[in-house]
Amino acid sequence: MSWQDWADRAARPIRVEGGLVARSERGAIGSTWWSKRFIAVLESLSLGGRLSRGRTYARKGQVLELDVRPGAVTSTVQGSRPEPYAVRVGFAPLPESAWQAVERELGEQALYRARLLAGELPGELEQLFAEAGAPLFPRESRELAMRCTCPDIAVPCKHIAATFYLLAERFDDDPFELLLWRGRSRAELLADLGADAEAEGPEAVERVGTARVLADLPALDVASALDRFWLPPVPLPPRPPTLDAPVDLLLRQLPDPPPVLGGEDTLDALSDVYRALPSRDASTG
Repeated sequence: MSWQDWADRAARPIRVEGGLVARSERGAIGSTWWSKRFIAVLESLSLGGRLSRGRTYARKGQVLELDVRPGAVTSTVQGSRPEPYAVRVGFAPLPESAWQAVERELGEQALYRARLLAGELPGELEQLFAEAGAPLFPRESRELAMRCTCPDIAVPCKHIAATFYLLAERFDDDPFELLLWRGRSRAELLADLGADAEAEGPEAVERVGTARVLADLPALDVASALDRFWLPPVPLPPRPPTLDAPVDLLLRQLPDPPPVLGGEDTLDALSDVYRALPSRDASTG
């Protein structure tokens, strides 16, 4: 079998029934700030054009199973061969000292606790982890131990990439899955924060969360509020850290061109051209 025959065959995975199908049918995947941040970080690590092909796999339902455990995400992905491929993405759990520092900060803010009880991650959480010296998301591709049993020598392959995109939607559904990957289960974290009411059900969670938020609000001083009415507004706090996107980020979102236009090799070549372009200095206009 020639290389071209193999490439054509590899481009046609065996269709399966009952696979995990991404909810997003087009465009970006991820609806919450934490899942979008996760995908943005992965795409910023220059992991290659196979991320876009992995997104196609995720939308076709080629991922059969997905499991999250402390330090490891595993999945089974159906490719072009009869035997599905086994995928594992390792990400070392955070040290206990870092978790204690983060939990201490979370425990001191009733608003943070209430949002966790409601199944949301506070927007400040990423900064808390950074200040504890243990980033919530990977900073370099080498922090991720990516393995797949497929014959593709590229890392990540499209099977690993498909796992990433479905993992992002899993984080949308349950943000505690992200924290579990980093070493803390939902039960452990809430227990450490003294959130025993979580076990009583959604109504108790809402009641306790609301009470804690109200307890943190200062008493309203009407006279002071009137005195400040005509003053300039209080400056907004510094924005959370942002991500410098690579120049070829938009290009990576495009589907592979048809074979007559060169297929995936065309996207890879265009990515090289984009990255070779000199950066524009904003100060020069």
